[in-house]
Amino acid sequence: MLVLGAWVVYLTRSTWPIAVALGIVELVLAWWISPLHRGATIPEAEAKRRAETEGAVVIYWRPGCAYCARLRRSLGSLRSRALWVNIWADDEAAARVRGINNGDETVPTVLVGTEAAWTNPPPERVREALLQRASG
Repeated sequence: MLVLGAWVVYLTRSTWPIAVALGIVELVLAWWISPLHRGATIPEAEAKRRAETEGAVVIYWRPGCAYCARLRRSLGSLRSRALWVNIWADDEAAARVRGINNGDETVPTVLVGTEAAWTNPPPERVREALLQRASG
C-alpha cells in the first residue's frame, strides 16, 4: 500500500497540492487497514490461558498479512472481543500456528476456546463465534 501510494505521489508531483493530498489520503488508508493500529497484541501464554478458561476467540496474525487485515476490518467493532497474537513477536505463538497448520505459519489462524482451530476462515464465521461467546 505504501509503495503504491509513493508511486502515485511521484506521478502527480508536478501538481504538488494533488500529490500532497494523495499522499495524506494514502497514509491514512495504510494506517487504517494496518493491524498495527488496532489494539495491542497479547502473549501466547495469556491467549492460551484465556482460551482454556474463558473460551476466548484467539486470532493469530502477523503484520503485512492482507488476509489478517481483511479479517480485522471485516469484524468491525467485534474485533476488540478477540485476542490478537502476533506470531512474529512471539515464538511460542508461531510454534502453535505451525503445529495447527502442518508446519506452515499460515495466518490468520483462529482458535475458538479449545473447540476449534480455523485457518484463514471467512470473517462471517469468526464474527459468529465472537457473538456466541458474548451472548453465551
